[in-house]
Amino acid sequence: MENDNDAGLKSIDTLRRALADIATTASPRVAELARWAQQHPEEMAFHSVRGLAQLADVNPNSVFRLARALGFDGYDACRLAFQQALRGGEETYADRAARLRHTEKGALFDALQGAAIANLNALFDTDMSNKLDTAATMLLSARQIHCIGVRSCYSIAHYFAYTGRMAFPTFAPVPSAPGAIADALTATGPSDVVVPISYALYSAEAIEAHRIATARGARILAVTDMYSSPLAQGAEIVLTPQMHGPQVLPSLLAYFALAEALVARMVSGSPEARGRIAEFETRLTQHGIYKT
Repeated sequence: MENDNDAGLKSIDTLRRALADIATTASPRVAELARWAQQHPEEMAFHSVRGLAQLADVNPNSVFRLARALGFDGYDACRLAFQQALRGGEETYADRAARLRHTEKGALFDALQGAAIANLNALFDTDMSNKLDTAATMLLSARQIHCIGVRSCYSIAHYFAYTGRMAFPTFAPVPSAPGAIADALTATGPSDVVVPISYALYSAEAIEAHRIATARGARILAVTDMYSSPLAQGAEIVLTPQMHGPQVLPSLLAYFALAEALVARMVSGSPEARGRIAEFETRLTQHGIYKT
């Protein structure tokens, strides 16, 4: 079997077959982890080594050994292969909708609940929490912050920028008019942070925003679905919230939670944030925008 990112494992079925072989031939601890991974491929895709070891109740060395047994040079390449298999563009939104037609209501709601809990738990595991803290520090140092999202991701970008702007004038309004993304980002520079948000199928506008920001030398905080995403290329920080669930579009629950977590962490680290939020509330209340 080849190593690194191209191990000849293109689908969850082939990954599971490889895990089944390992389960019968490897040492007891690696075989046990392989059997567990057959039933939980989504966990293989989005956890750190330590997070996966804790979840599967094995030691971190067993995680590394399983990745090597699958033919990868390390765990990062193994995790990427599972991400690509889970979200590699083989399944369309119409495919997801068709599957819902054959899912009973009780099973559907159970799957939605289970996926939502798993997505949120993954967002706050040790590895991701450290990245969120680093990202918040990066945002606090920015001259200006540009959140870029279109279509389903526009709501995330808008929510992130709106809540952030209550406390931090460095958040720019989210561009929505035709051509506004390019107009805003061509004025960015090394002191600015651009936050492109998209997932497969990736929005052309988000990819173009990433290109412009890179060309301008802006710092990039990518919020996307996997490390092989075009938005992750050259990004200073890449955040990959889990999106599991049976719904028509991949779940955006963890993306909204990520925005909330980043703003909360920024506010906790800023002595001026409370006063700005109070001033914001007072203005809107005085002009009848907020009703009490």
